[in-house]
Amino acid sequence: MASYRSIRDFDWPMFVLAVAICSMGVLQIFSATHDTKWGDAWWKQVMYIMVSIVIMWFATLIDYHTLLAQVPILYTASVVTLIATFLVGTKIFGSRRWIGYGSFKLQISEFVKLVIVLLVARYLTEIKTEQLELSDLFKLGGLVGVPMLLVMAQPDLGTALTYLPILVVGVFLAGLRWQHAAAIGVVIALILPLSYFFLKDYLLKDYQKARLVSFVNPSSDPKGSGYQVIQSQIAVGSGALWGRGVTRGSQTQNGFLPVPHTDFIFSAFAEEHGFVGVVVVLGLYFLLLMQIVQNAQMAPDRAGMYLCMGVAALLVFHVLVNVGMVVGRMPVTGIPLPLMSSGGSNTLSIFLMLGLVNNVRLRRFVN
Repeated sequence: MASYRSIRDFDWPMFVLAVAICSMGVLQIFSATHDTKWGDAWWKQVMYIMVSIVIMWFATLIDYHTLLAQVPILYTASVVTLIATFLVGTKIFGSRRWIGYGSFKLQISEFVKLVIVLLVARYLTEIKTEQLELSDLFKLGGLVGVPMLLVMAQPDLGTALTYLPILVVGVFLAGLRWQHAAAIGVVIALILPLSYFFLKDYLLKDYQKARLVSFVNPSSDPKGSGYQVIQSQIAVGSGALWGRGVTRGSQTQNGFLPVPHTDFIFSAFAEEHGFVGVVVVLGLYFLLLMQIVQNAQMAPDRAGMYLCMGVAALLVFHVLVNVGMVVGRMPVTGIPLPLMSSGGSNTLSIFLMLGLVNNVRLRRFVN
């Protein structure tokens, strides 16, 4: 009976939307890599998706209250694993982000996103007051800040920044006083410029500083730090209304567009499918997000609401930053496009979070 109810009440629209986006991603990965050394990337992505769907189902079946009860253990394990990754992880392109053996590697920071969602939900649920006190905000910010700093040290600024929207949306939903929000905004506005000029040599690597400069003026170094942004903009513009067609994008197929199956997959997709294709895929993302928000509205308790909205905030941030990056409106940060970019760890973590959302949905009638 429980199995029948799980199947009956499963959020099939959310699942279909996610698979539809994944299908577009697989098609674009195939198109972008069919004549390169990554020619099997599309097949690997199919396998990642299939495994992710199975794990999503298991994440749906475990009561989310059980997961919330294990947050201290999950958080401690996350911090320890991030430290281990920094010390003995596999170094690729100058960063220690992966841990594993042989061809099997996991990017632990991707799975920490799920732990941050659970952490914020549990912390805010246990606060009994209607509005957050400043001390509560500092405590929660400190808890989220520890894994953020560990991920930044790998270095992986992009993934570290994805933890912030989970925290921000959570505290606003919990009742952050407007005076506190205004004060924090002023402090951040003052600290950021000072931090960049006085601490940039300690907080940012040379390539990260170059990316910030190229974001403002990519033409200042068209063959260096500005190359990715310039080629990406050319690819997006060349797609016009209907696109050039699968495997026919000049920037993508001729190797001008860097990593067209990972960080810049949206550029490759825009070139080959045009404005119409872009509207379709962004429409699918919008519908997926609305489905998650609807589950948050139907959640049986505050914890479930925080979980769903944390996942929604993370996806919104991913999509906005990635799309903004490829059109030159955001700095290049290496944040993948969820469900489309090639990569096992990100795909698995996103499906785990969708499973968590569905977990909340299945228990919406529990008293």
